[in-house]
Amino acid sequence: MADLEYTVEGGVGTILLNRPHAKNAFTLEMIDAWAAALRSARTDPDVRVVVVTGAGGAFCSGIDLSVLDAVGAEPMALKTMLTEGVHLVARAADDLTKPLIAAVNGAAVGAGLDMALMCDIRILAESARLSEAYIRVGLVPGDGGCYYLPRLVGMSKALELLWTGDFVDAAEALRIGLANAVHPDDEFTDGYRRFADRLAAQPPINIAMIKRAAQQSVHSDLRTALDLISSHLAVVHGTRDSAEARAAFAERRTPTFEGR
Repeated sequence: MADLEYTVEGGVGTILLNRPHAKNAFTLEMIDAWAAALRSARTDPDVRVVVVTGAGGAFCSGIDLSVLDAVGAEPMALKTMLTEGVHLVARAADDLTKPLIAAVNGAAVGAGLDMALMCDIRILAESARLSEAYIRVGLVPGDGGCYYLPRLVGMSKALELLWTGDFVDAAEALRIGLANAVHPDDEFTDGYRRFADRLAAQPPINIAMIKRAAQQSVHSDLRTALDLISSHLAVVHGTRDSAEARAAFAERRTPTFEGR
């Protein structure tokens, strides 16, 4: 069994972190495979949605401490390990125009939480617990936590969680906007898969353009965002999928999309 497995079924690509004995702490080899899976999904027409989840009772406990031990304390060596290693996943996720879902089945801690934050959607099991625990071990968030967290929960709440390293349970994560949905543990897999299947059934060009427009609008003024979306709408309107959606709506049937 590989430490990270990537499979595709029914339009959904699943990245499984598969080191349950280590609470799915990731190694640099896993990072390479993780980023490669995201890059493959980006160009694979058979993949319309990507899910990241963990094996066993944890989502991801962050970086395996043996990696830090091997790198040592030399500042530039540690920086290089992050920028040329761990951050490959964040950059690949940012390039992905398809929905990226974190199916958080248990604890997500430190860089493990950061990996969930960089996804578009977070669906949690009731037993999930989340923590930006870096401060507990004398570090700062090294995998994008300071970027993603304020955008999800606001600056004040983000600083509270970053400064304290406190754990947040699934119900609180849903309340403050860290989670999109929470499912009982015994219904978790069916719950996130239903949502992934629902997105996979949508017209993929529309999905991609909506994602990019929403992301770019966060960094744009109103006029730029409106100009961008007018171009997107004009392009989408001329696709076969758009015509199929309109025809299916008029005929009260389920549409079938080709990605064209």
